Amino acid sequence: MGTAIGLRTDYTEADLRTAAKRSRDAHQVRRILALAAVYDGASRSEAAAVGGVDRQTLRDWVLWFNEEGPDDLIDGKAPGKAPKLNDSQRKALADIVKRGPYPSVDGVVRWRLVDLQA
Repeated sequence: MGTAIGLRTDYTEADLRTAAKRSRDAHQVRRILALAAVYDGASRSEAAAVGGVDRQTLRDWVLWFNEEGPDDLIDGKAPGKAPKLNDSQRKALADIVKRGPYPSVDGVVRWRLVDLQA
């Protein structure tokens, strides 16, 4: 059986509850209140129930909190899909659009998306 990871000592339960009141991020509030329950003396299972997660997820929150404090409990921005064009391809496309079509070469008098895709 592993040992519990201790929480930072520079925060108290009251500090965390105050931070939860100030936060506009519901996920951060849920995480902070679960950690406040640990500071208040609740078992890790009880604190995980406060956060609506299992003990492993609570452990992850403790690690994040110990690194950066309450600010590290905010969800980060998802990276999103990778771009279909790399930087040189985007620059080449921008040059083509700025230059405009040559009717004799490109077969169109103005660019449409379908023409640019071709």
